[in-house]
Amino acid sequence: MRSVQRAEYVGEDDSQMSAPVSGIQPSLLRWARTSANMPVSVVAAKLRRPVAEIESWENGESAPSYPQLEKLAYELYKRPLATFFLPAPPSEPDVKAEFRSLPDEDLETLSRDTLFLIRKARAYQLALRELFGERTPADRPIWRTIQLSTSQPVARQANQIRNALGVSIDQQRAWQDDDTALKQWRRAIEARGVFVFKHTFKQREISGFCLSQAEFPVIMINNSTTKTRQVFSLLHELAHVLFMRDGISTFDETRIEGLPVQDKTIERFCNAIAAEVLVPMADFRAQIRGLDGNLENAGEDQFAALAKRYHVSRAVVLRRMLDEKRVSASFYQIKSSEWDAQKKAEGSGGNYHATQNAYLSERFLQEVFARYARRQISRDEVADFIDIKPRNVERLQDLVLRGAAA
Repeated sequence: MRSVQRAEYVGEDDSQMSAPVSGIQPSLLRWARTSANMPVSVVAAKLRRPVAEIESWENGESAPSYPQLEKLAYELYKRPLATFFLPAPPSEPDVKAEFRSLPDEDLETLSRDTLFLIRKARAYQLALRELFGERTPADRPIWRTIQLSTSQPVARQANQIRNALGVSIDQQRAWQDDDTALKQWRRAIEARGVFVFKHTFKQREISGFCLSQAEFPVIMINNSTTKTRQVFSLLHELAHVLFMRDGISTFDETRIEGLPVQDKTIERFCNAIAAEVLVPMADFRAQIRGLDGNLENAGEDQFAALAKRYHVSRAVVLRRMLDEKRVSASFYQIKSSEWDAQKKAEGSGGNYHATQNAYLSERFLQEVFARYARRQISRDEVADFIDIKPRNVERLQDLVLRGAAA
């Protein structure tokens, strides 16, 4: 679409390129800006134009030039250029209505980057529908066999999830490290029909989100957080999927407290489910039985050993101790804050293709490249599905094939 629109201006002189573009709908300019949570002042600063000029475009008193429209479309709002010539804004889910796991004031301040990632996740759902048709490829979709209820015991429902995923405590303990744990939980969840993507969120306090759907639910987790936090995010968002409810998570308990009663109950329940799946209380009690009654005197090595057993953070272990009333709420707050301050973001650099391979759903990638190998889709279509340049397709394909053979 971009190349077609651009072609209209080939051969034009500078004065024509700087002339206002006709046919733009002012309401579309305003909609694109507000849907990206961008104040007029920010747009003006990025374009190096007066605020009054941006406002005049949105009021229909004037219009941007073609280069300005390109920058608005591709750099600031991440929208196809043709969008701005539509008669009305396209229909999109309202973030406030879609996500009830954060207070309205937090949803209103979601960063432009986070909103773009939500839009990207919706695009993945469309791509999945195009690849697989109208039905999930999973033989036994987990959301059709397990529906969570806050009125039922957490332990029983968490055990159902663990059994459905086919992960035993012994298998979990045998995993080499936290990275392996993340990969194995992710693979088990994808095997039951939920597609898991990753990305480095610029809004670092967001741990992840999910888009539940009857056939193609998607989870996206923040790759800039620690592996153990990603694991917890993954299970928390899976709980949202099993409620058939979209969710976006920060794990900041003060934000949960600001929710309406029903939404607060569900958020707490999703946290409890994730904790019980990862650290089953029956097993945990057996591990701490021989420790001193007041676990506030436990050494750092004891917290670390328990965290290593389950491949979770020390904070999750401490929370389980709080649940068992083996530490006080004040000790939990102080210690978890101390550990949180010690955390350093894991580097997200490295090989570009390896990063893309890790970011994209494994099952999604395998299906795309299987169809490419059978010549059912072209290289350009592959690039469009997974949002990379066509020249990078073969190198990423090699990584996917090597991973599948491992």
